[in-house]
Amino acid sequence: MRPTLLSGVSLAVLLGISAAHAQTTPAFNRIATFNVVDNLPADADPKKGTVAEIITSSEDGKTLVYTDSPGNRIGFVDINDPAAPKAAGVVALGGEPTSTVIIKDKAFVGVVTSESKAKPSGHLAVVDLATKKVVATCDLGGQPDSLARSDDGSFLAIAIENERDEEINEGAIPQLPGGNLTYFPVKDGAVACADKKIIDVSGIAAVAPEDPEPEYVSINGLNQVVLTLQENNHIVVADLATGKIVANFSAGSTALDHVDTKKDGIIDLSGSQKETPREPDAVHWIDNDRFVTANEGDWKGGTRGFTIYDKTGKVLFESGSAPEHMAVRLGHYPDKRNKKGIEMEGAEAATFGGDKLLFLGSERGSLVFVYRDKGGANAPEFLQALPGGIGPEGLLAIPARDLLVTASETDLREDGGIGSVVTIYKRGNEKPAYPTISSVDGPDGLPIWWSALSGFAADAKTPGKLYTVNDSAYAQGRILTVDATSLPAKITAATIVTRDGQPAKGLDLEGIAVRADGGFWLASEGNPEKKENPTQNLLLKVSATGAIEEEITLPAELAAQATRYGFEGVTVTGSGADETVWLAVQREWKDDPKGQVKLLAYKPATKSWGYVRYPLDSAGKGWVGLSEISASNGGLILIERDNQVGSNAKLKKLTYVSLKGVTPVGLDKKDAPVVTKTTVRDLIPVLAAPHGYVIEKVESFTVDVNGDGYIVTDNDGVDGSSGATQFIKIGKIEVKM
Repeated sequence: MRPTLLSGVSLAVLLGISAAHAQTTPAFNRIATFNVVDNLPADADPKKGTVAEIITSSEDGKTLVYTDSPGNRIGFVDINDPAAPKAAGVVALGGEPTSTVIIKDKAFVGVVTSESKAKPSGHLAVVDLATKKVVATCDLGGQPDSLARSDDGSFLAIAIENERDEEINEGAIPQLPGGNLTYFPVKDGAVACADKKIIDVSGIAAVAPEDPEPEYVSINGLNQVVLTLQENNHIVVADLATGKIVANFSAGSTALDHVDTKKDGIIDLSGSQKETPREPDAVHWIDNDRFVTANEGDWKGGTRGFTIYDKTGKVLFESGSAPEHMAVRLGHYPDKRNKKGIEMEGAEAATFGGDKLLFLGSERGSLVFVYRDKGGANAPEFLQALPGGIGPEGLLAIPARDLLVTASETDLREDGGIGSVVTIYKRGNEKPAYPTISSVDGPDGLPIWWSALSGFAADAKTPGKLYTVNDSAYAQGRILTVDATSLPAKITAATIVTRDGQPAKGLDLEGIAVRADGGFWLASEGNPEKKENPTQNLLLKVSATGAIEEEITLPAELAAQATRYGFEGVTVTGSGADETVWLAVQREWKDDPKGQVKLLAYKPATKSWGYVRYPLDSAGKGWVGLSEISASNGGLILIERDNQVGSNAKLKKLTYVSLKGVTPVGLDKKDAPVVTKTTVRDLIPVLAAPHGYVIEKVESFTVDVNGDGYIVTDNDGVDGSSGATQFIKIGKIEVKM
C-alpha cells in the first residue's frame, strides 16, 4: 500500500499528481540567475565567500535587496528586466546583516555587532534606497535575526535571538542572555529609536523558558505578529497595537514514517522517527487566522516538512514525509546530510491571480516546493518543485510582477563550485521546465531513489529506453531504467549490482553499455592514489539482473600507470569475434604525453587489450578530460569537458572519432595512433538554456535506436551541489565520417 500522511491525505493528493491541474495551472519557470560575486565592490576580495541570505524588494518590485553577512553589507539587484538582472551596488553596514525589509524608500536592516555570543549586540540600520547610504541606526540591545513589516507599513517587528553557541555543551540551552520580540511603530516610513518597544517572551516555553531563542517573525493584516522560538519548539502570537501576547503554544511533535535515518550511503525509506519536535524556523501568515511553518529543526528536532496552524495553536495540516519523498523522486535527497533530511527552512505565502500559494524552501535539498492553499484544514495541493542555487534561504514573492525570487546562501567557489546566487522565476502559462527527470514508485509504493547519474546507454530495440548508473556517491551500485519518451523522463526501475548475491561494494560506476545477450558492460573508476583502501579500474560483465559475471582488471603494467582519474565511460563496437569494448580514460595517466588520454580497447574473445590516444583541448582554467564514450555512426562520440562551473565553464562538447582505419596497438607499444576528432555539438549553450548556471559535470551521453541523442548531468549526490539534474534530449546527431 502507498504510505499516507499524518493528516490522512494520500501522498498522491498532496503532491498533486493530476494531469488536469498540470495543464490548467500557471507554472513558475526560472528566467534568470544572478551571481552575487558579480556585485562585489571594486575593493572587495573576490576570493572571499559571499552570501545571499534574506531577500526583499522595493515596493515597486524592481529592485532586490539581499543580505550578505560575511561581507558586512547588503546588495542591490536591478530587476527592471527580471530576465536580465543587473548588479546595482552594495552598502557597507559595519556588522553582519541578518534580515531586511523595505518600507517606502528605506531599507531596514538588522545588523549583528556582537563581540561574542555571550555578549550579543546589534542595531537596526536604515538605508536610503536612492542614495544607498545608512541614514540612521537604532540600538537593539541584542542580536537581531528576522525582520518583518506589516502590510500597511505601520509596524516593524524584529526577532532578537541572542543566538546560542553550538560549541558549548553541544549547543544545549539555556545560554543566557535570552532574546525577545522587539518592534517599532512606523510613521510615514520612518522609525524613531525612542519608540522601540519590547515584548518579553521568556518564561513561557517548556524547554528552556529563560532562554526563548526567538527566530522568525511574520505580521498578518490585523497587525498580529507570529514568532517562532525555534530551539524551544514554541510559537508566540502577539498584538502589536497593544504589545500583548494573545497566544502561545508548543509547536508540537510529529511521528514520521518512511524516512531515511541511517548514514549508510543508501537512501533507505524504511526508517521512522517517533515524536520528533518540529522546531520551526521560518513562519509566514497565510491569512489573518492561519500560518505555515518550515520545520527545520536546530537542536533536537526537525520534521523534514511543514505545518499549517491556526493562531490558537491548532494543527490544521501536517505535511509529514511527503516533501521528502518528492525530493527523493527528483534526485535531490541529501543522503550525506540526512540526520534532519531535506531541512525545510524558508516559508512564503502570496496570492497570484486567484491562487493563494505557499512556498517552502528546502535548505539541504536545494528545492522550493510550491503549493496551492485550499483553505481551512484542507490539504494544500502540490504544484511543482523549483531548482536554484545551493541552500535556498530567503524566499520572496512579487505577485504584482508574477515573480518569485530565492536567495541561496552557500558559496563553494573555494572548492571549485558555484557561489551564492539569486534566482528569479516567472509565473506563466508554459509547462514547468523542471524537473527534467524523476522516478516513479517502486514495488514498495515508495519513490525509486536515485542521484549522481554518471553513465548512459540506449536499449538496442526500444526507442527512448535508456539505462544509467550512479557513481560512488552511494555505497550501492545500481542500474536504472529510464523512459525518455515521457516528459519529464521517468526512472522506472532500479537493479542493484551484486557480487556473489550481495550488493557489490567498492564500485564507482562511471559507464554502462548494453551487451548483445541482454546483459551490460559496466565501467568502475578506480582510485589507486587513495591512502586507505585504494581501488582499481574495473570492467564488469554483468547480467540483466545485475549479477557480476566477470571482473576484468587491467594488466599490471598498465594499472601501474593509472592515476585517480580513470574509467569514465564504456561502449561496444562489433560483434562475435570482432566485438570490442571501448573505455574512455578521463585524464592523462603517468605514461601519457601531456594533452593526450587513452581510449582502451578490450577484446572479450581473446581477452586482449589495446589502445589509441585521444587529443584533448587545452583548458583556459582547470583541467580538461573525457566523461563519456558512445558508439555511433561507425565511430565513437565522446564528452570532452573542463571541470569548471557557471561563467568559468568554457568547454563542454561532444566530439566524434571515426574508427575507419584505426587499429589499436598493444599495451607494450608506446607509439599509439592519435585519433582525429571533430566537434559534434557545443554543450555550453544547451546547459545554459535552463537559465541557471552551467553545471560542471555533464557526464553521460547516448544515442537511441531512432538516432536521438540524450545528455544528463551528474549532481554529485547533492553533496556540494544544488542537486539539480539536467536530462536533455538534444535531437539527431549528425557526424562526418
